[in-house]
Amino acid sequence: MKEKIRTRIDALRPLLKDAAPAVRSATAQAIEKLEGVSSLEEILHALKTGDTGTKIGAIYALGEIGGEKVLPPILYCAGRPEADIRSAAVEALGRLRIPSAIPMLVERLEDQHEAVQARAISALRNYPASPEILQKLRTFLEASDGSLEAEAAITLACLNDLLSLDSIFTLLSSHHASTRQAAATALSLMPLQ
Repeated sequence: MKEKIRTRIDALRPLLKDAAPAVRSATAQAIEKLEGVSSLEEILHALKTGDTGTKIGAIYALGEIGGEKVLPPILYCAGRPEADIRSAAVEALGRLRIPSAIPMLVERLEDQHEAVQARAISALRNYPASPEILQKLRTFLEASDGSLEAEAAITLACLNDLLSLDSIFTLLSSHHASTRQAAATALSLMPLQ
């Protein structure tokens, strides 16, 4: 498998000097992802033995690799005691879009750290929502902290939750600019029925 990855990376390298910036960027991302696949074992080792920054980088790398094989270590990290580790893992779970991650994301809605909660709210916009999840998300529209209600408005709009429409209208007069901005964006995303 490493030979196949190396062959693809070698074929991509000349495009790093392409005249089009978008081609250079896509090529760099493709090479990074391919290198990530080839070094899964190294990433898992870094996740086990590295310092906090290294572990967070490893979590993001696993999220970029994607697939079911990276789910168990990311789920484990989402339950760790360190808020930074949990937060990065929750963000990675959002990118993975693997339905078996939903219970952990719902659990993280109850996290003691607002940053982790906000990431869980945001991550859930990438998944189909049940009525129970929508109800949990609606409660964050009343958070009044400038972060949680903003994330909830966008997520509920992405999930086409028309029941939250009146609450989102109310957020237009929030004293937090971030909430007003999110409410405006949410209204543009919400279906018109």
